[in-house]
Amino acid sequence: MSEPVITTEDTSLWQALLGDGAPNWQRDGTNWPNRAASRFIEAGGLRFHVQIMGKGPVALLLHGTGAATHSWRDLAPALAADFTVVAPDLPGHGFTETPVWPRMSLPGMAGAVASLIEVLDIAPALIIGHSAGAAIGIDLCRSGQVAPSGLVSLNGALLPYRGNLTKVFSPIAKMFAMNPLVPRLFAWRAKNPSIVRRLLAGTGSKIDAAGEAHYATLVRRSGHAAAALTMMANWDLDPIEANLPNLTPRLLLVTGANDRSIPPREAERIARIVPGARLVSMPGLGHLAHEEAPAETAAIIAEFAREIGVLGA
Repeated sequence: MSEPVITTEDTSLWQALLGDGAPNWQRDGTNWPNRAASRFIEAGGLRFHVQIMGKGPVALLLHGTGAATHSWRDLAPALAADFTVVAPDLPGHGFTETPVWPRMSLPGMAGAVASLIEVLDIAPALIIGHSAGAAIGIDLCRSGQVAPSGLVSLNGALLPYRGNLTKVFSPIAKMFAMNPLVPRLFAWRAKNPSIVRRLLAGTGSKIDAAGEAHYATLVRRSGHAAAALTMMANWDLDPIEANLPNLTPRLLLVTGANDRSIPPREAERIARIVPGARLVSMPGLGHLAHEEAPAETAAIIAEFAREIGVLGA
C-alpha cells in the first residue's frame, strides 16, 4: 500500500488548524510604525503595548476592532505637535495580552483601559476613538472613570444594529468566537494578499501599502483574529445609545462620506441626540479616513480642541 502524498496546501491547512498564536513583538514588531514610542506596561492584569509621544494635554487614542496602534501611524505624530499622545493596543489586539472571555466586552475593555490610565497616572483631556474605540471612550466617560473635556468619534460605531437578523447573527457570532478553529482558518485564509485587500476595500477606504501590510501582519495571527471575533461576539451598544443624551464631554463626530462599514447617517442621528455635538464630513474618504488623510484629520481635531479650550487659541 502506497504512502499518502502530503501537499504543501495540506501542510499549510494543518498549520492553520494548529494556530500560530498572537502577534509577537520580536517577530512581528520589527518594522512597527513609531516603534521608538512603544513601551510595555502591566495594568489590570494585562501586559499592554502602548505608544506615547509628544507634549501637551493628554490625547488618548483608542483604535477599532481588528486594528492596533499602526492605525495611528501618521495621525499620532501629527497630533504630537500639540498633545501628549497615548495610544494603546486594546486588549487582545496587536501586542497587548488577551484577557479572559467576559473582559472582552465593552465594559471589560473600558475597565482595562481605565486600569492603564491609572497606572500611567494621566488625565486625558481628549479621547479620540475610531469605530468601536469611540464606544469604549464613551463607556469610560459614562462610568465616570475619566472626565475629558472632549471626545472625538472617528467613524464611530455607537449605535446598535437594529436589523431583523440581529437575534440570529448574535448567537452565530458567539459560536464562531468560541470555536478555536474559526480564527485559525481565518488567519490562514488571510495569508492570501487579495483577502486582506478585499477586507480593506470593503471599508470604502484606500490606504497605503504600508498600512495594508500592517493589517496583514495582524490578521494572519490567529490570536489577533480570535480577539476581534470575541470582542464582536460580546459587544452590546444599547447602554451607549441610552446614555448619549447625557454625555458630558463635548462630542465631535468625524465621518468619511464613503464609509461602507458605519453609515454616515448614524453620525447625523447621533448629532441630533447629543446636545452641542458637532459633525464634520470628509468627502471621498471611507471608514479609515484618519489613515487616508491624517494631516486633515489632525487639523480638524486641533480646531475642536481649541474650540473647547483644551488648546490655546
